[in-house]
Amino acid sequence: MIQEQILGKTGIKVRKIALGCEHLQGKDEALVRSVIERAVEKGIDFLDVFMSEPNVRTYIGRTLKGRRKDLKIQGHIGAIWENGQYAVSRDLDCCKYFFDDLLTRLNTAYIDVGYIHCLDDYQEWERLTASKTLEYVQDLKDKKVIHALGLSTHNPITAKRAVESGLIDVLMFALNPIYDLIPPDQEIWPIVEEKPYDYSGMDQIRPERQELYRLCESKDIPIIVMKSLGAGALLSKERSPYEEAMSVLQCIHYAFTRPVVAAVMLGMQTVTEVNEAISYYDATDKEKDYSEILAARTSGTFDGRCMYCNHCLPCEAGIDIASVNKYLDLVEMDQIPAATVQEHYAALGKTAEDCLECYSCEQRCPFNVSIVERMDRARLIFN
Repeated sequence: MIQEQILGKTGIKVRKIALGCEHLQGKDEALVRSVIERAVEKGIDFLDVFMSEPNVRTYIGRTLKGRRKDLKIQGHIGAIWENGQYAVSRDLDCCKYFFDDLLTRLNTAYIDVGYIHCLDDYQEWERLTASKTLEYVQDLKDKKVIHALGLSTHNPITAKRAVESGLIDVLMFALNPIYDLIPPDQEIWPIVEEKPYDYSGMDQIRPERQELYRLCESKDIPIIVMKSLGAGALLSKERSPYEEAMSVLQCIHYAFTRPVVAAVMLGMQTVTEVNEAISYYDATDKEKDYSEILAARTSGTFDGRCMYCNHCLPCEAGIDIASVNKYLDLVEMDQIPAATVQEHYAALGKTAEDCLECYSCEQRCPFNVSIVERMDRARLIFN
């Protein structure tokens, strides 16, 4: 049975399994159309479009023609396209230009939830609150160009400050079991053994995240989840710090057992992935239960692991850093021969060989990845 949720005090009603369109970037229009049409057919009515790349915005807009009134769309203010790359900007003129571009390409006069995009540094939040850019965002809400104002962030401290400010209606937050759990000198079994299908105990969640979830609950600020699969790492025995693969259904269910989670945005790039995600509604408790995997090993962390989010961009050399890291992981973690992915790696055009070692990417990375060192390893493997 399809489940719905009202987004806090906004009055906006959405279905709980939602489509994150990030992985549709770089795909042809036929594939974009097939995924979105299948998602809508299966009852998904909530989409996130943060990508600034023009073609994917255009393809999504064409696909949504005639469907807009039946869907809720998230858009992001601050995601820009610069020199052929995704980037983040707080510059007022840039924000205006690319948000207008989003509305135009999606053929819509409004966005249901408009996010201040990818703001992780709490000091940047303080600067933003005194800026003309925030005034612009609030004006969009006053004029009902956006119906609810949100913040997207990976940082619980920044998220907490935004919620406390009273300025936001919705929080988009990176959430999965690895991000949540305190490292492992503490036992997890006391939490899961009593409620094997309901991981609602908060005793061992990282304190700053525990405080955030409780604050959102007290303020009625709904959380929209991103990174629920850990960029796919949780689905891989080789990549997961738990050394055991979780299923998509288990990852989704973990998110929904956190307080005030209203929807999970899943990056889907095939019709098969849509079908798998939507099967959550009819899954059994046993299929959704993740307790044994979490209990078996709690020493994992994704700190220092690339999540392929490309928030490290723009790169001075024009490298698609996420793709280089993905190909590197295929070789190092999935044990795929380098020769198998060599052609795809070379097709990037700009590769690790072009790295300037300027370290600006590392300053922007929300996961503390040693990017320059990884570029060195990729250079050795592929060149």
